[in-house]
Amino acid sequence: MEEHSEKAASEKKNIFRKQKLQRGTGRKFRSLRMEFAVLFFALMAGAVAAMFLANNAFLERYYNREKQDTLENTYERLNAAAASNSIESIAFGNELTQIANRNNISILVIDEESQTVRAMAADVDTMMNRMWDNILETTNELPEDFDEHKVASWQEDRHAPNYYIVKRLQTGDSTRVQIVLDKGTGTQYMERWGMLSNGSYYLLRTAMDSIRANAMIANRFILLVGGSVILLGLLVAMLLSGRITRPIIQMTELSKKMRKLDFSAKYEGNDRNEIQILGENMNDLSETLEETISELKNANARLRQDIEHRDKTEAMQREFISNVTHELKTPIALIQGYAEGLQDGMADDPADRDYYCGVIVDEAGKMNHMVSQFLSLTHLEFGQNNELNYENFDITELVRNYIRTGGLLAKERGIQVKIESSGPIYVWADQFYAEEVFQNYFTNAVNHCDGEKRIDIRFEQKENKVRIGVFNTGAPIPEESLPRIWEKFYKVDKARTRAYGGSGVGLSIVKAIMELIHQDYGVHNYDNGVEFWFELENK
Repeated sequence: MEEHSEKAASEKKNIFRKQKLQRGTGRKFRSLRMEFAVLFFALMAGAVAAMFLANNAFLERYYNREKQDTLENTYERLNAAAASNSIESIAFGNELTQIANRNNISILVIDEESQTVRAMAADVDTMMNRMWDNILETTNELPEDFDEHKVASWQEDRHAPNYYIVKRLQTGDSTRVQIVLDKGTGTQYMERWGMLSNGSYYLLRTAMDSIRANAMIANRFILLVGGSVILLGLLVAMLLSGRITRPIIQMTELSKKMRKLDFSAKYEGNDRNEIQILGENMNDLSETLEETISELKNANARLRQDIEHRDKTEAMQREFISNVTHELKTPIALIQGYAEGLQDGMADDPADRDYYCGVIVDEAGKMNHMVSQFLSLTHLEFGQNNELNYENFDITELVRNYIRTGGLLAKERGIQVKIESSGPIYVWADQFYAEEVFQNYFTNAVNHCDGEKRIDIRFEQKENKVRIGVFNTGAPIPEESLPRIWEKFYKVDKARTRAYGGSGVGLSIVKAIMELIHQDYGVHNYDNGVEFWFELENK
């Protein structure tokens, strides 16, 4: 149940991840560079539009305020000159001329006797008439139903006044500031008039049309320059946005590869800012993830190997127990049968008792030998006490010593043992394991030797190895059995193996030892026999 729930949870997680990826791929993404350029364009266009609107809404008012301040400053300069009796001096006249020309102001000053003191205007008579209209307060207010389109019809009405007051800006005891409309020309003027400190009257006037014209010129200039700046800014924005977004795009591609567990790509920018720090952090993250995933994969591989080794070990244990039980069943049954025969008095004759006891002793010896081989194979396969002790020794001497002590059985069976060697051959190996391999080969050869009853022990020198071969005459091993003779408990001729007390693990012990020392071994069929061989290093 637990494995099923984990599998279901994993499947749900995979489905959720796929749906998320599908939503992500279906989403429309916009280029960061294009967004940056559009944002820059919008800011520039908004700034130009704001300047245009501000110019339309406030420039004329600002200009009016500035003109009003200019008229006031001019008045203050006139009043100061009148107070110091320098109003008619040449120096002040030059100064006044500069003020008038610079600020487009018409100036008229008359004394108490209506004599002109200063006159700086293109039409002095008009200025004089306006002076008296203001002094006498004969200028009417502009009618509420005034319409600029009616100016032309007003110009034809000779009975209508020539001037109207459009707006009063300042009213005082000695000063009046107002905007008037000239019916004849349709022009508005800002006027400041009143009395100076010496009792003289003054009139200052500037045309309002120049203010409107300047405002319109300024608006056209803003649109012209603003449009050029917007286009130039858009080009610069595209260039700058490309430079700014290039490292971000690079990191985006880097993150895509990281998502696919490809950590080969690295951020290679050199921006010397926060983006560079982010890129270096991405590189560090990539290396850390690569190391972590590598460690996880290695740990997972080791875990799988451990699980496989455990399963293999358990299977080997089960197989070993089953095979041992099967192999021991026959000798145990024989021992039990003959022991019960002795117990029941079936062997009263001394010869029979000796026979029964001989069978019991023989089967017990076979069991002891079999158990010893089982234990040796178990130690080899499960890695118990498998420490190797390499030393340099004469392999021919080892073989001769074994034949002198362990070759008695061959002599009893009439087998001729021949060692084909002309002198000592030194090898590097574990002497105990080397003797164990030779012992199993020799014992196997003795038990299967037929025909000429001959065993040949051969030594073949190779480049840096020595091949030791044990040949016995007799029937070759069937071809179908050759791949399986190294398996535990496999027997080509079960009846014959049982006859000499074999357990079927001798060659398995050879296989385990040779794989432990990482050397080659094998078997070769001949017409008149079989040769088993193994190799050892001699350098």
